[in-house]
Amino acid sequence: MQSIRLEGDVKKLMRRLGKLETLDIKSKNRVLAETIRSSTLERFNTEKSPDDKSWEKSIRAKAEGGKTLQDSRDLRGSIRSKITSQGFAVGTNKIYGPTHQYGEKGRTIRAKTSKGLKFRLGGTWISKREVTIKIPARPYLGISEEDMKEIKSTLELMLTED
Repeated sequence: MQSIRLEGDVKKLMRRLGKLETLDIKSKNRVLAETIRSSTLERFNTEKSPDDKSWEKSIRAKAEGGKTLQDSRDLRGSIRSKITSQGFAVGTNKIYGPTHQYGEKGRTIRAKTSKGLKFRLGGTWISKREVTIKIPARPYLGISEEDMKEIKSTLELMLTED
């Protein structure tokens, strides 16, 4: 049989261990999820990935002077969090979300009708039966070093509250 001997004033330790038993994990996860969700939304403003690298400007943003991934704001507006007592997740349900997160090395798009695909390239309208597109990765989901510091300090605060 193994045993542990504690010396000194262990009352504070015992109180904290007792509090862990009644800790509302789901509400704590809600706070952490909102921290990461807010950070993710801020990336759309700064146009930077979680590792603080600038996104490559999109063709539309270059041509119109707007921001990358924000033409309609649909992707940004779809960022949600899911919370359980086991953890949390932050993400999007948009089908094109992974394409922007990870990029696309070369996807062929084919016209569904005989009229073809019509798009504008440098002020000239072009019609094609199919095109191959390349989209650079523009990571917007993830945990940055700053996020990790925030998570750690939030957890420390939660666990030391009396």
